[in-house]
Amino acid sequence: MSGRKRVLLAAPRGYCAGVDRAVVAVDKALETYGAPVYVRKQIVHNKHVVSELETRGAIFVDEVDEVPEGSHLVFSAHGVSPMVKDAAAERDLQTIDATCPLVTKVHREATRFAKRGQQILLIGHDGHEEVEGTAGHGGQNVTIVHNPEEADTVEVTDPDNVVWLSQTTLSVDETMKTVNRLRRRFPNLQDPPSDDICYATTNRQAAIKNIAPAAELVIVVGSANSSNSVRLVEVALQYGAKAAYRIDYADEIRQEWLEGVATVGVTSGASVPEVLVEETIAALATAGYTAVEEVETAVEDLMFSLPKELRKDLREDKRALGGRTR
Repeated sequence: MSGRKRVLLAAPRGYCAGVDRAVVAVDKALETYGAPVYVRKQIVHNKHVVSELETRGAIFVDEVDEVPEGSHLVFSAHGVSPMVKDAAAERDLQTIDATCPLVTKVHREATRFAKRGQQILLIGHDGHEEVEGTAGHGGQNVTIVHNPEEADTVEVTDPDNVVWLSQTTLSVDETMKTVNRLRRRFPNLQDPPSDDICYATTNRQAAIKNIAPAAELVIVVGSANSSNSVRLVEVALQYGAKAAYRIDYADEIRQEWLEGVATVGVTSGASVPEVLVEETIAALATAGYTAVEEVETAVEDLMFSLPKELRKDLREDKRALGGRTR
């Protein structure tokens, strides 16, 4: 191995605005209403975040009917279908909608296109919560396209009345490959008003594309069910990294990964708290990778306000305390 051991640290990385909003929403709900606060599915796809919130009194459930009537229920950042909201209303649940606003944008597009009678080709992973929510808003007008290969076989009713949408956390390159193959078959395929893949997914993929050619190894901090984290591993390999692995925690790094490696690229998915990256950097330092160079490709300053249901109760809570905060 030649050269000093170093780490190239991707920026941006970690929490996006939608994830931060959702996690803070659960925090504030616990502070305001007390435990337990129920959350449908994982609030974000990260093992550490879910575990931390569970210790504070959050209870994660798969379906609405697991929540006691009248309880507080948070919808995750991935969004839900109208059927889920109706089921929550039937149980008189006090809901807090922490759906990422960028996912809500896709929901609105699906609703609008369905009302127009257009067939919606939704590019995404069947079974992912976000795809289930978006498909629920488009109803019978939605056909899911999983990958570029399915673009060659998907059937449509009217080739001149088709629009595509996508899951927000996909590979940018693969999504456009799918769109291009769809357009070859359906030249009048309509685009969404703006990109559905969110800014954070795009930026994190661009950052790792920049680092991968110089890295013998890329480590992506993120959970197995995090679509955007898994995509970062794929993108790293596609853009020149000799090896790439996903970890939840620093102690999952294997010594054999580091053999013969001078440069390690490090990044994290959009639902990963920075503390997990810091622990990864510290673990690499003990293995001799003490030089850390942050490689910045974009600056993110987007912030989203808390869900409206929570903002209302926080204002009322503040008034009840005479303008004082807790």
